[in-house]
Amino acid sequence: MPQVTRDVTVNGKFKRKMADIPQGGHNPLDFAIAKQSQSTLGMVQEAIAHNQTLLAFQPVMRGAAAGQVGFYEGLIRVLDPTGRVIPAGDFMGKIEETETGREIDVLALRHGLNVLEKYRGLRLSINMSARSIGYRPWMNCLNRFLSNTPELGDRLILEITESSAMMVPELVIDFMQRLQPKGICFAMDHFGAGKMAVKYFREFDFDIVKIDGQFIRAIVKNPDNLAVPRALMGIAHQFDMVTVAESVETAEDAALVTQIGIDCLQGYYFAAPTTQPDWLQHRAASRKA
Repeated sequence: MPQVTRDVTVNGKFKRKMADIPQGGHNPLDFAIAKQSQSTLGMVQEAIAHNQTLLAFQPVMRGAAAGQVGFYEGLIRVLDPTGRVIPAGDFMGKIEETETGREIDVLALRHGLNVLEKYRGLRLSINMSARSIGYRPWMNCLNRFLSNTPELGDRLILEITESSAMMVPELVIDFMQRLQPKGICFAMDHFGAGKMAVKYFREFDFDIVKIDGQFIRAIVKNPDNLAVPRALMGIAHQFDMVTVAESVETAEDAALVTQIGIDCLQGYYFAAPTTQPDWLQHRAASRKA
């Protein structure tokens, strides 16, 4: 068991005494971090059990048509017992390979499909892991909604990260081929951040690619930064895929990525993710009226 020293007084003299650190902690800081992580995961699991989750919506803007929204991305938010949002970065990486990760994907899908049922003019993207493809509750949720309202497929976009898709490429390809005839579109998230093999990129047949934000942030400050987005855009357009620039945070960056030909833009320059977008507020106001 790891130990640290602490000062104690014995017969008026200072002596060093070893203090026990609980198993799994190399030092008190590591132990505190581990305990905090366990606490966060516990809150996430409690939130799932009691459906304390919701979606935040961020618009994806059309580049050539200023002010026009192409679609919205629905981002899952998990609430702690006080109703505050638990930062996704505190737990998403830890649950990716677990049952909890699959349950989060089901909740995100269910929230998204419920919204699409209520707002017939809305187009919405929902994130999922490739690990959820074989998860029966996820597929049951999708099939149930599509059997009741088949046209939902025409307005649903499923986002899978490049790294997730490359874990099981053959499974993802088969999954896309089965769902695209139902009208469902697929977007590759964080395009360029992983290790995409050209062979699989051709076979995936994504409808949309979202160029990773690391290649977009502050792009206007260094003209050399244009090389990667241009190359990624060229590959995507060669296969008739719509391109989205992620993490657009300034007017200058927005103007530049539009100028080089990227189709859509997303980022805090346009709007932060919100649980109360304008169209949701308008519906609530009309109900009160």
